[in-house]
Amino acid sequence: MRSYPVQSRSFPTSGGDYGETVTTTDHRSLEGSKVGSRLRAERERRGVSLRELARRIGVSPSLVSQIELDRVNPSVSTLYALVTELGVTMSDVFADESPTAPRVVREKAEHDGLVATPEMRSVLHLASGIRWERLTPHSDPEVEFLYVVYPVGGESCSEDALVTHGGREYGYVSSGTLGVRVGFDEYVLGAGASIAFDSSSPHRLWTVGDEPVRAIWVVIGRAADPRT
Repeated sequence: MRSYPVQSRSFPTSGGDYGETVTTTDHRSLEGSKVGSRLRAERERRGVSLRELARRIGVSPSLVSQIELDRVNPSVSTLYALVTELGVTMSDVFADESPTAPRVVREKAEHDGLVATPEMRSVLHLASGIRWERLTPHSDPEVEFLYVVYPVGGESCSEDALVTHGGREYGYVSSGTLGVRVGFDEYVLGAGASIAFDSSSPHRLWTVGDEPVRAIWVVIGRAADPRT
């Protein structure tokens, strides 16, 4: 595998694990995500204490508590760790209907569940300002099909906490410049570039430069992770 030079940056955080910014978040920025309540419900259904879940994924109980209360946006790495430990898929944490989406009267032909329009997409807000929009109209355990936005300074995880999970990833950058580390190799993807790699390889994504990154991201087979 070829390795391309990259201008890697580290970004300061204000505390927490895996690069989370542990400050109270404006409630409005969490509208449409509400990931915490679904994670908490699954944890309680499995009879796992908050402290035990935190121990298993290597973060503080206070961080898990704030995530479950929707007071803190989890990083990509922490969210993956949580859903993997709880044995659910990433699609399970998306709401099937965004509470802020306007009610739209549609013709009968449009109610076939095949189309996801921008105003009706389910959205997750993650740490460092990352936003995921699900491009499938409903949860799909077989695939994660996402429109992702990485703001300036955005990163999926800190430099010393790379992500691993089951499946295979495919990404296409539509604008901005995205840094990608897979194993020991680093790549710079400009607009129009794409990448594919095994998700079990430690990996990290981050914004390069002073322009936000917009990309289409697909993960196939994550549900086959033996930890799920």
